[in-house]
Amino acid sequence: MQTRNVGDIRVGAIGLGLMTFDQSGTQPRQQLLDTVRAALDAGVTLLDTADAYGPGEEKGAGAQGENERLIASILDELGVRDQVLLATKGGHVRTDGGDWGLDSSAEHLRRAVDDSLGRLGVDQIALWQHHRPDPAVPYDEVIGTVKEIADSGKVAKVGLSNANPDQIRAAHAVLGDSLVSVQNQFSPAFRSSRPEIDVCEELGLAFLPWSPLGGLGGAKDLAETFPVFAEVATARGVSAQQVALAWELAQSPVVIPIPGAKRPQSITDSAAAADLELSADELARLDG
Repeated sequence: MQTRNVGDIRVGAIGLGLMTFDQSGTQPRQQLLDTVRAALDAGVTLLDTADAYGPGEEKGAGAQGENERLIASILDELGVRDQVLLATKGGHVRTDGGDWGLDSSAEHLRRAVDDSLGRLGVDQIALWQHHRPDPAVPYDEVIGTVKEIADSGKVAKVGLSNANPDQIRAAHAVLGDSLVSVQNQFSPAFRSSRPEIDVCEELGLAFLPWSPLGGLGGAKDLAETFPVFAEVATARGVSAQQVALAWELAQSPVVIPIPGAKRPQSITDSAAAADLELSADELARLDG
């Protein structure tokens, strides 16, 4: 698989998003273990989770941190901690009603880092990302807290998620080389993050598209929703999902899509996109 940079770390050009639970609100552990093993076999080395990822409304606030605990236990069982860049996020909270809330107060973000350290079973988080701007907290205050976290030694590098170009520039001015990535939505159905990709390329930051296939439902229906991707896929003898990821990779050398996957076959197919080189004509059709 081709590789790309997150800061000074080389990773596979496709990552794996670990917000993956079935309709019952649970993630079959063996199925996820097999998926992670398949990802590693395919050259995927960036794994992304968050402290707010977990089952649905029946667990409410009790879901906080469940995905972190699950993936940590799987990495330990597989004995592959040294083979992956494990990223997590903080700033979202789960409520007892099952909804998603925001808390970017300095107290919460500091505690979130400490809690993630414990759940992941590490002395230092490789990449810790601020999950989403909080209207209740000025962004410059958030950047100040992230700077404090970056200087604490508890995290190796920091990233932003769901940030706009002005926020990225402001954070980079304060955080400097500690800031290595931005994780925003980008997919065939959601293309408005092009300005953020451009800023990341200018500043040398990795851009990590979340839901790069439109989420689990969007991924399933991608060929029907975007016929041109299906047409290129048919001509190439690959899946429309693989074409979509290859198209995203072609947007910029800083782009590293992080599709979710419920099955080993899904991440194996996604990983193959890193070696699918689309022609200029194909890219023009897909950009249209």
